[in-house]
Amino acid sequence: MPRASGPLARALKHRTLLLDGGLSNQLTAQGCDLSGGLWSARVLVERPEQVEAAHTAYARAGAEVLITASYQVGYETFAAHGHDRAQTSALLRRSVDLAARAAEAAEHEVWVAASVGPYGAVLADGSEYRGRYGLSVRELVAFHQPRVEALLDAGPDVLALETIPDPDEAEALLTVLARTGAPAWLSYTVADGRTRSGTPLPEAFALAAGSPQIIALGVNCCDPAEVLPALEAAAGTTAKPLVAYPNDGSVWDATAAAWHAPDTEAPWPTTAWREAGARLIGGCCRIGPVRIAALGETF
Repeated sequence: MPRASGPLARALKHRTLLLDGGLSNQLTAQGCDLSGGLWSARVLVERPEQVEAAHTAYARAGAEVLITASYQVGYETFAAHGHDRAQTSALLRRSVDLAARAAEAAEHEVWVAASVGPYGAVLADGSEYRGRYGLSVRELVAFHQPRVEALLDAGPDVLALETIPDPDEAEALLTVLARTGAPAWLSYTVADGRTRSGTPLPEAFALAAGSPQIIALGVNCCDPAEVLPALEAAAGTTAKPLVAYPNDGSVWDATAAAWHAPDTEAPWPTTAWREAGARLIGGCCRIGPVRIAALGETF
């Protein structure tokens, strides 16, 4: 079946769409090696067919939006691994093409969201969960713009500006969006009712609420218990659709390069999330196809 025939923003006016889950955990389940600083992007380089297979697994589970494997792809990091700018741009485009192939093979309509991960993700040191990198907004614009332009060259349906830890980076990404005119959703990663950098959520959401390129606002890669308060904060600043795709409540230990799972997993009150305005709901790290299929049954 061909990819979804209409803009994602239009679909969100009518119903809630099911996002996919964590790409890294599915690649690991498929036997891929994610060690080293490139993480899931290593598979994009070495075993692209496995990336397509992971997307296919989520599409078969009912996901209606597939998020690309470009989260951790950055020019400087890939240069350190022997890839020149042209090769890195080609990898960014490949990430979109692989998701698009899985979408086209699905038996239902599927959109492709090109992942634009934060600067901290490319550093591979866990700083996307801290933010405040010591860079100016202008420097962050210079970092993100070529990545976004390369992704857009491949024709995704939307950009996923995801796991953003602070408003400075959000401001930089909004600047890039204004220059390109591309549609995007913006999702912060949050803890204790604030962005990871400590900014109150109403302030963080208000920054993006007026952007015509932003089609949805919300949170991802956070404890499920953080989702509803964050959605309520977002709904207080905008009438745009909201987005929510938490992890399973685990905490990333960058030193050990491992997740620490919670003693008790938090519930996912998806009905309450939808009542708060969520129209894109799925999972992030450690949420696999089985969980996504079950989540879809609650819509």
